[in-house]
Amino acid sequence: MTRDIDLDDIRTSVAPPGRQTQSLSVANLDYDERRTMRAWENLLSGASDRDRARSPVRSLIRDSWHRCASGGIDAQQNEAPLRGGRDEVEHLAYLNRELLEAARRSFFTIGRLLEGTGAMLVLADGEGTLIDTVGDERTLRDGMDIHLAIGGKWTEDVVGTNGIGTALWAGEPVFVHAAEHFCAGIKAWTCAGAPVRDPFDGRIIGVVDLSGHPDIFRPHNTALVAAAAREIEKALADQQSEERTRLLEAFITSAPRYRRSDGLMIVDRHGRVIYKANLPRPIEGGFLASFSGAPARRLVELTGADSLEGLVSQLPQEFQTCHVNRLELDGDLRGAALVFPPVAAPSLVPAVNPASTRLNEARAAIVGESPALRAAVDVACRVSQSSDVTSLLIEGETGVGKELFARLLQQGSRSGTSAPFIALNCGAITRELFGSELFGHAPGAFTGASREGKPGVFELANGGVLSLDEIGEMPLDIQPFLLRVLEDRVVTRIGDSRRRPVDVRLVASTNRELKQEVEAGRFRRDLYYRISTVSIRVPPLRERGEDIVLLLDHFNQKIATRMQMEPLVFTPQALDHLMAYHWPGNVRELRNLVEKLHVLSHGGSVGLADLPGEIIRGEGDAHAPASLPATGMGTLEDAERQAIRQVLAAEDGNLSRAARRLGVSRPTLYRKLDQYGIRRGFI
Repeated sequence: MTRDIDLDDIRTSVAPPGRQTQSLSVANLDYDERRTMRAWENLLSGASDRDRARSPVRSLIRDSWHRCASGGIDAQQNEAPLRGGRDEVEHLAYLNRELLEAARRSFFTIGRLLEGTGAMLVLADGEGTLIDTVGDERTLRDGMDIHLAIGGKWTEDVVGTNGIGTALWAGEPVFVHAAEHFCAGIKAWTCAGAPVRDPFDGRIIGVVDLSGHPDIFRPHNTALVAAAAREIEKALADQQSEERTRLLEAFITSAPRYRRSDGLMIVDRHGRVIYKANLPRPIEGGFLASFSGAPARRLVELTGADSLEGLVSQLPQEFQTCHVNRLELDGDLRGAALVFPPVAAPSLVPAVNPASTRLNEARAAIVGESPALRAAVDVACRVSQSSDVTSLLIEGETGVGKELFARLLQQGSRSGTSAPFIALNCGAITRELFGSELFGHAPGAFTGASREGKPGVFELANGGVLSLDEIGEMPLDIQPFLLRVLEDRVVTRIGDSRRRPVDVRLVASTNRELKQEVEAGRFRRDLYYRISTVSIRVPPLRERGEDIVLLLDHFNQKIATRMQMEPLVFTPQALDHLMAYHWPGNVRELRNLVEKLHVLSHGGSVGLADLPGEIIRGEGDAHAPASLPATGMGTLEDAERQAIRQVLAAEDGNLSRAARRLGVSRPTLYRKLDQYGIRRGFI
């Protein structure tokens, strides 16, 4: 590879006019433009493996750079290649019409919000070719200079490291910021891309990408495009469900002589099996068993089958004896029905584990992808499927969703929803009634007791799950009796001598630190060790990063559906503040806010003016600095401004270290920089 690149010109092109190279915090990593450029230069100059190992660049980017260099990508390249003429672009749109239709609503909504922001949203197909663009007009025009426009080809193997191509390679959301791009002409851009997967088989069929000049970078850009990709996938799933129904209706209309004893298989226009029943064993247990292991395979290619004979000729040998019907919708070939002669015995269908199905459904109800949350869910699922673990302790702040984890224990059991699930909030019971609620009482056992007697929650939960919420509120004098029931698995009602066996799995939850309660003498040590055989800490929302955006989208869609209205659209500024807020009330507080905004917002758009004052001001941030260095200046704002400048200067502009030294979160520091007009390039 030639090395006649003018590096000074490249550095100038990367930094926007009036700005110098910068250091900023990117997804918990320090991005330093000068060091990144130096690592890129070393790669192009053939640096040793030792130098490469010490590279400051993220592993995702470093690996991509090496693929590009070994693949012969021209590092001096200024633009992506452009597909052919108008006819080819129109044909491309036709081939991706389902994807474009699924993205239409999201792109229309987001596109209006991006005007004036310096950002553009693009949609690429599974081959990395752009098929739609929306956003800020000026940025769209700038994008044409590098062929970031419809018809541009943005895979890694033709234009190097970038948000679209690298997301296709990695198969997950990624961002590529400024100097992290491989090709020189693209280093003046920042981008975040997220793959769009086919809901039917999970293969990647496109990429959503947010691009613009480096100033548009925000830590949650990746979460935004991931949320947009999920919206498109939901729309695709709805389209596929509707088409499946229409194809079944088309078959019923076109095949009046079909008998219920016949074997039937229906494929869509992509050759994917969308329905099957009563298939012969050689087909069901032979060919399809091997076929299902390769989800990207297609049984038959319908797009080139102009005649029935052409369609039949493409079928595998095992299908040559079946009868084939073309299925047309709106005059187009959209599928085929394959009818097999009746079989003597029903085909063998693999058994479905109802417990696993229920567990997956319950797991899906816990929204979030942060590592801490997924780890907690994994532990809960394993406990639910193990008959050896009879108790589980769930610790977490108020509002984090501990009750959802308690439900996992029930859903994963063999009895499932038929087994009882009894919940008791220990913080809502008077001291006098604790024993009666837990263990029940005999007729007339005490003043106010019912004449018939009453079973306690242990008896009611027999054979299922007992959830004791806020167990830290349980009085000390009741705790020994609870321990005895857990040890002996026998309960005796108050005022009765009869011992009643109980088979109960206990889920205890608390918003207290029970270990501290034990040390303080407010909770029995032996009971603590008995109920904490396995313990789970549900992380607070402030520790879950981009889960805030996922939950916001989840509640937005759910509440909109319930209220029969369109989902709200949040401005980028509103999202910035929502991401930076501390959320002392956790998921419950976020859900209540979304419900309130659905009632009070005007025009379906949520901006800063619609958010509560505590979110605008950043109140409730446990990481807010307790004090600031004395400066001798007149106002608190002046003191704060000066303190930030001093710390940034001391840390050479490194925002991650400056935030830690000031005792604030990175989003809070970003907000303060904007508030006081402190430009990150001039510290």
